[in-house]
Order: sequence, then C-alpha cells, then structure tokens
Amino acid sequence: MAKTTTRKAPIRKKATKKKASFFSTKFVVISIIILLFSFGIYHYRNAILYYFSFKSDKVLKEDKVAQARIFQILNKYKDLTVGFDVSQYQGTIDWEQIDSVENKFPLKFVLIRATAGNDKEDSQFDTNWKSAKQHHFIRCAYHYYRPNENSIEQAENFIKTVKLRKGDLPPVLDIEQLPEEQSIDSLKIGLKRWLKKVDAHYKVKPIIYTGERYYEDFLKEEFKGYTFWIANYNFFVENIQDDWTFWQFTEKATLKGINERVDLNIYNGTPKMLEYLTIN
Repeated sequence: MAKTTTRKAPIRKKATKKKASFFSTKFVVISIIILLFSFGIYHYRNAILYYFSFKSDKVLKEDKVAQARIFQILNKYKDLTVGFDVSQYQGTIDWEQIDSVENKFPLKFVLIRATAGNDKEDSQFDTNWKSAKQHHFIRCAYHYYRPNENSIEQAENFIKTVKLRKGDLPPVLDIEQLPEEQSIDSLKIGLKRWLKKVDAHYKVKPIIYTGERYYEDFLKEEFKGYTFWIANYNFFVENIQDDWTFWQFTEKATLKGINERVDLNIYNGTPKMLEYLTIN
C-alpha cells in the first residue's frame, strides 16, 4: 500500500507595518504630484489652449506648462515693458528676427552680459552691444560679480569694456553667488566698492540684479535706494512686487533669431517710463 504524504499549507507572512507605511507614503506623494499637475493645467488652461489652438506649428517637446506660464504672465502685464537677456551662451544671434515674443508681446530692451570677475569679457559682448543699438533696443550692460575676487579689479574690468551712451540703461551688477573665502559682511563691503567706483565713472547709480531670496536675505535693507532687478522663476509666482523695478520671471523663453533659451524680463512701468530711467 502506497504511503501518503500530507503537505502543509504554506504560511503567509503578514505585511509589516513598515511596508504598509511605505506604500501609504508613496500614494500620498503621487497624489500630491497629480494634484499639482492638474492645478497647473487648470490654472494655465487659457494659455495652453492658445498654444494648441493657434500655435499648431510650435514644437513643444517639453515645458508645456512653463511656456503657458510665460504667455499668461505677459498677457497679464501687456501694458508694461518686456525685455530679454543675451550673452555668449546664446551663440550667434540673428538680430533682424528679434522683435517680439510670439509675435504678440513687443520687446523693448535687452540686458547684455559684458564682463565677469576681474578678467572675463563676454565673447559676444561687442557684437551684441552694437547690434542691439542698430536694431533700436534700449541696451543694458551687466557685470557678473565673483565674490572671491577683488571688487575694484572687477569694476575696472567692466569700465574698460563698456562704453555707455545716451539712451542706455545704467550699468547692472549681477550678484548671485555666496562667498567661499569671506564673510557676508565682507561681501557687502566689496559690492559697495564696486557700485561706488562704477557710479563715479559713469555718473549714474547702478542697478542691482539678484535672486529674490538673495535680495530678501542680504541686500534689501542695506542697499536701500538702489534700483533692483529681481529674478524669480517660481511656477506659482505671477505677480511683480512693488519693490521690483525689473522682474526676470523665466529662463525658458524662445525667441526667433536665437537658438538657445533666453531669460525674459518685465519692467514695472510703461515704455515711456523706461526711457526716463536711461542715461541722458
């Protein structure tokens, strides 16, 4: 007689609390992402419809919501003044083609990188500077400040490179980096030395460009009286603040005549008001 074997049923392990907690957290994260994405689509629905309904020729491989945000902000502030940034990173520019964003929002001014640190001149500065004037843009030259280099040498680098003329905007000091080899107080002293030397040379008070967080944390109180150009690309920020004379609101714009993405800026005033800010 054959011997029978009784098999035991496999024992199933109970899911641990840790595993359950992981899936719960994952579900919450995914839900938040979906909600944020849905909010973005709904919030920018009119701008997105504009792109898909009237811009069938536009290739949007990515950044659909970012491009919609650009349109929505420009449309909101269509009575203000729009400008763009260029440097050597945009390569060779066809200035003949540049006149507006999406053939809808006229471009009136351009911020052009001139120098960086105590020895760098932007390789496209001379070309961009001359071309901007020839194509009737209000020009603005800026210096990228390196905190760990001598401030006076940096000012001298800018001065020997940039020749300002009537109708140009005041020089711009771009400060974005935190120092590695000095304190914040020492950095502020250096910035003031740069501003004072450049002011004395051109007989006009420079503008300070920086990020919103940098502005709030380090510059707002101690540099009162200066005109500020604030960068804030936050997806949820759509309003220019009263103390932002200029607002750089995106680094993802596309313009005819420029192969690379560019930064866009809004001046918190009309084109006529911008002219009053220029050198006379």
